Amino acid sequence: MARGGPRNKMPQQDAAKRVQNFDEVALGYTEEQAIDEAERCLNCKNKPCVAGCPVNIDIPAFIQLIKAGDYSGASEEIKKTNSLPAICGRVCPQEEQCEKLCILTKKGESVAIGRLERFAADYEAAHSTGESVPEPQNPELAKYSVAVVGCGPAGLTVAGDLAKNGYSVTIFEALHKTGGVLRYGIPEFRLPRNILDREVKYVESLGVKIISDIIVGRTFRVEDLLRNGFEAVFVGTGAGAPKLMGIEGENLSGIYSGNEWLTRINLMRAHREEYATPIKIPTRACVIGAGNTAMDCARTAMRIGSEEVTIVYRRSRAEMPARGEEIENAEEEGVKLMLLTNPKRFIGDEKGAVKAIECLKMELGEPDSSGRRRPVTVEGSEFIIEADTVIVALGQNPNPLIRSTTEGLETESWGGIIINEETGMTSIPGVFAGGDAVTGEATVISAMGAGKIAAEGIDKYIREKHGIE
Repeated sequence: MARGGPRNKMPQQDAAKRVQNFDEVALGYTEEQAIDEAERCLNCKNKPCVAGCPVNIDIPAFIQLIKAGDYSGASEEIKKTNSLPAICGRVCPQEEQCEKLCILTKKGESVAIGRLERFAADYEAAHSTGESVPEPQNPELAKYSVAVVGCGPAGLTVAGDLAKNGYSVTIFEALHKTGGVLRYGIPEFRLPRNILDREVKYVESLGVKIISDIIVGRTFRVEDLLRNGFEAVFVGTGAGAPKLMGIEGENLSGIYSGNEWLTRINLMRAHREEYATPIKIPTRACVIGAGNTAMDCARTAMRIGSEEVTIVYRRSRAEMPARGEEIENAEEEGVKLMLLTNPKRFIGDEKGAVKAIECLKMELGEPDSSGRRRPVTVEGSEFIIEADTVIVALGQNPNPLIRSTTEGLETESWGGIIINEETGMTSIPGVFAGGDAVTGEATVISAMGAGKIAAEGIDKYIREKHGIE
């Protein structure tokens, strides 16, 4: 393939087949496709793509290793700054980050950086005889302990980076399974559980200890950790408090938040017959919202047997915040889009269960603070659509427990923990935070980027505290 030509397409399950299972949709590159794609990279000297990577992967370096056939070496190169490459290769929005800055976009399509990252990570896992674990850079730091609250992408990144540096790290996870939003928020057809478990195991192999079923803020508090031997604490508790609409009928049976719907299926396995997790199999499901979470909700509803699934969104397709490939995959699987439409109220039956939604037609006005055109109600445009299941997927605010039980912790009015952007430290010395607990619901890779900043901040804090060079 000539440099600058079209990128290699990602092999996928056929839509008619995949909608009946939870197996991974994207099948990954073959060696031939990976080398062919790597050949498209110009190996730019100034590496513009790296500037778009929140975890600073040397992208041209790992791609050149793929080009040379050293796939395991490529994975090791990625792991120098990213402990979760197989995850990022699947769920990171590369098209808005590293790939967006690829020089090839001036005349065509960027190098498929995310797909190559996934290929390298998967190849190493399939062919290595044992996990390649780097030695701690500063083993003398092992006498200093750091606590990480939350085993999601931010927490795993902080823990991995600090362990590589030499620190003793313990993650405290409230749930019975590891991964945080990677497990409860992302369906298996986008992130298989064996891949997630493999990446978590790698972080553990660095020396990180993970303790589950510990709710910091209930079992014990942040200040207890600081009083009991931990030099610093990182708070990566994520965002699980749903944003609701505040309209009539929102408490009817059959109405879920996106987070609740996905948690029942992804973590509590409601789609599996051997699990007793309750969930209603919809006849007609409506998903309110158009982000990646909304697409995940709609696509899981199709897979558990819904006859009809509709995305209801108040703007046009051009403003939909979900990744383009997620929207395309949803449509291929039979999900319908009802655009320029906004719910006015939910209508219940005599048993208190939702049966319909009264909606309003919208039109687009001037751009708002997000840069998207503001939806404006078309007066007198009310109409009814039937739905026996509604999933409200409009985003999430930070989980409230830590902020409500940690004295002196400064937060935004909407719940985000306030930090020093350069170090990740909160208003409490020795307490750091990052990811969705700070920003509200965002991307996996942005949480990982915040985790890297906090890891550097924690290292600097402990060194200054103890006079370590």
